[in-house]
Amino acid sequence: MIYLELFLTFLKIGAFTFGGGYAMLPLIQEEAVNHGWADPQTLIDLVAVSESTPGPFAVNMATYVGIVTAGIPGAVCATLGVVLPSFVIILIVAKFYVKFRSSFIVKGIMSGLKPAVVGLIGAAALSVLVTVFLPGGISMSLFTSPVLYISLAVFGVSLLLSLKKAHPIMIILISALLGVGSGYIFGL
Repeated sequence: MIYLELFLTFLKIGAFTFGGGYAMLPLIQEEAVNHGWADPQTLIDLVAVSESTPGPFAVNMATYVGIVTAGIPGAVCATLGVVLPSFVIILIVAKFYVKFRSSFIVKGIMSGLKPAVVGLIGAAALSVLVTVFLPGGISMSLFTSPVLYISLAVFGVSLLLSLKKAHPIMIILISALLGVGSGYIFGL
């Protein structure tokens, strides 16, 4: 039963989300938490792992949620569910897009989807930001915790390296080293 539930849930996510993996993140978060498959902190960890492993983000997220929930068969069901709609839709779109790409309606649909995708990605980023930087809400203890300052420092270094056009692998490695180092130093 859990396998069918994973498959159908990720089929729905794959079918009704446009814009790639980051646009799927709010739906994955909502469904995983509502079904009790993962808590928000576990999802943040899965986002980090999905980001740093090869492959499409949404596929990695579905695979990790599936494996955490129901082992390897769960991972297979969730992964098949999330990729099947895209596969079918791409086959259909490829067949008809060349014929209709100059259509007023098709251009209008594409223009309408772009801001929605940006909004979904922004909502996912805000959700991750709140979970990482404000896990216990806003209180005075937040400002005395080294976790906030370490997180801000790692974010600042990553942002600076990104603006300097450093290679993404270098940014990931430096961020990981800073996280491990600060965890070791502060016992986090």
